[in-house]
Amino acid sequence: MKARFLPSLFLLLLMVNPVIELAAEDAAASQRSPSAEGATVDFRTLRDGDVVPPTFTVKFLISGMGIAPAGSHIDNTGHHHLLINVTELPDMDQPLPKSEQIRHFGKGQTEVELTLPEGQYSLQLLFADYAHRPHEPPLMSDKITITVAVGAVQAEEDS
Repeated sequence: MKARFLPSLFLLLLMVNPVIELAAEDAAASQRSPSAEGATVDFRTLRDGDVVPPTFTVKFLISGMGIAPAGSHIDNTGHHHLLINVTELPDMDQPLPKSEQIRHFGKGQTEVELTLPEGQYSLQLLFADYAHRPHEPPLMSDKITITVAVGAVQAEEDS
């Protein structure tokens, strides 16, 4: 009688094994990539309190890690995200959503020419891994406030 159940048990194991493997892959994919010790992210060209014209250049700086496009799973790398007027940080365990307030630079860009209407804005950089998830611990710049004003001139980059 036990011998009759062996083929069924074997088939059941064949069906369950891929499910277990997929669950393990999903668990690995949901883990945040570690940030390198001492790594930092910041703005290269903007400072808190700057007054800029409606179209201005934002340059990103990463130190202690490298830049890689989204989808490139390479240790100690990632790409930039620019948070504009974000009052509450997104869930750090999930891929960052793409919106007008969370701009993705998944091709590995290190600068952008940004156009904003006149007004005051908060800006913050958040570095994320190949899957758009923030690293652990998160690599974020300090939040800065800028004012966009017609007639303003963007300051030259420090040498």
